[in-house]
This record gives sequence, C-alpha cells and structure tokens, in this order.
Amino acid sequence: MEGGGSPGLVDSPSLHLEVLIPMGVCPLARRPLRDNFTGLLHPWARPEVLTCTSWGAPIIWDGTFDPDVAQQKAAQQNLTIGLTVFAVGRYLEKYLERFLETAERHFMVGQRVVYYVFTERPAAVPRVPLGPGRRLRVERVAREPRWQDVSMGRMRTLHEALGGRLGREARFVFCMDVDQHFSGAFGPEALAESVAQLHAWHYHWPRWLLPFERDARSAAALAPGEGDFYYHAALFGGSVAALRALTAHCAQGLRQDRARGLEARWHDESHLNKFFWLHKPAKVLSPEFCWSPDIGRRAEIRRPRLLWAPKEYALVRA
Repeated sequence: MEGGGSPGLVDSPSLHLEVLIPMGVCPLARRPLRDNFTGLLHPWARPEVLTCTSWGAPIIWDGTFDPDVAQQKAAQQNLTIGLTVFAVGRYLEKYLERFLETAERHFMVGQRVVYYVFTERPAAVPRVPLGPGRRLRVERVAREPRWQDVSMGRMRTLHEALGGRLGREARFVFCMDVDQHFSGAFGPEALAESVAQLHAWHYHWPRWLLPFERDARSAAALAPGEGDFYYHAALFGGSVAALRALTAHCAQGLRQDRARGLEARWHDESHLNKFFWLHKPAKVLSPEFCWSPDIGRRAEIRRPRLLWAPKEYALVRA
C-alpha cells in the first residue's frame, strides 16, 4: 500500500521483549527443500529462525540459499520480471527517484526487468539511467481524494494492468510500496508462483496478537484461530496468473466492504492477509527482505534487502 497504512511503529517495551519469543522450528529442517528458482535450500543453516511453513513453503533467510545458483536457475528460464510501484501526490517527489536508483543497483541484477510506475503525473517521473534489458513504463492513474483510497484502489489497478501489457511483458511480478529503498541484493531467490512478505513488526508475535481484521462483517475478516502469519502489503509477488487471482480477490473484497459502508482496519493489507490464509503462498520472504530501521538492530536480520523510509505522513499525505 502506498505509504503503508500498515501496523507498526509501536514504541513499547514489548518491541524489545518480543525477540525472546521463539519463532518455532521448521518441520522440514532436516529434509532437503528445492524450488525452480533457488535449487537446493538449506533450512538447517539458520536454526535460530523459522525457515519453512507448516505447509512446506520455504521462508527465505540469508544463508538458506546460494545466490549464484539462484542466478543460474533464473538465467536458464529466460525470464522478464516486472516491478510495480505507485507514486501519487507527494510520494512521487519524496521517494520515487531513490526507489528506482536503488532498484537498478540491487533488484534482479542481471535479469530482464520492466518497471511499471503508476502516477497521476507521468511527466514528473524522474529519468533514471537503466541498464541493458531494463525498461520503464509509466501508467497514468487518477488522483484519489484520500490516501486510503489510493491504497485500496491499487488492487483494482494492478488487476487491470496484469490483464494487459504488464501481463504480456512479464512472467513474474513484484508489487512494492514506493516509500522504501533497496539496500542489498534482491535476486531470483525471491521468485515463486506466489510470494508473501513477513511483516517486520510482527514476525515474532503469537498468532492471537496479530492485527488481522476481526470485524466479522468485513470480507477481510479472519476468525480467532485463523491466519498463519501477518503479511506486509508493501511487498508481494508471484506469477501473472497468481497475482491476477490475488488482486481480483482483494478488489472484490474492498468493493463488498464499501457497499456495506465498511473499511477494513488495514485496508488492502487486511484483504491480502485474508487471501493468503485461503491460498497459501508458495514462498515466504523473511523480514530481511523488507525491514524497518525503526525497529533497530536484531541479530537474525543479517542483510536487509529493502529498508522502509522514515514515515513523514504529515508531509506526504497533506
């Protein structure tokens, strides 16, 4: 969601104590895990963190994969990878240039990439030098009166784009928030049929504390006991077909809620979490792939790939 209306930024003693809550143990830690993009995974290499889910999907942490093998696997498949970002209002001037410049240094280096920037001011998009095999598309979107509407309308816009040129140009797509920047290699190890991102502020929390939508009237609602992890809508991805299904589900849920006069607590992120409860992701990215510096240093966060920008809501949402 643009600007993240996502839960987080909680200043309390629990922020420091939660690191003492164990994440659990991968039930497959002693069994080899493989996928089409990383080859052999090594879940046992990180015993201090959870490296797979109960349904057998890998959770990708630094040290559990060989980046050279991931590059080779991707090169063999001759992929084009899409990266979408929304830069509306003051988010464009504040964040977009750094997002694109750092993406050129770190995102899928050596692969064919097509960036899709959605904005109401195409002429204001900065001209960032692009490497070979990398292209930038700019798509015009309407300016919404509220930032919440920009965030929630993203799913509808993405669904339409995935059914059009973006879906024809790319085989796999990542959808990201603009108010962050790349700080380390974000490569083909992140690819899968469907990809969810563990939320940096909630990956240690027990399930009963996670901020799922609890209003039973909402299409995003999860009942007590439902939900696996709390996923961050600042980063999700997958194949074009999988993302078409995800964005259709979320857009429909948002429409249903609006027709009932409802708005889920965390907007499109609430609906994304409902989708991934019903349709388990094939791969989960550890918080290293989308980290908040406000949390501070943690021993298990070895090499952050994306860093949240400081939240300046008074400026960018004015």
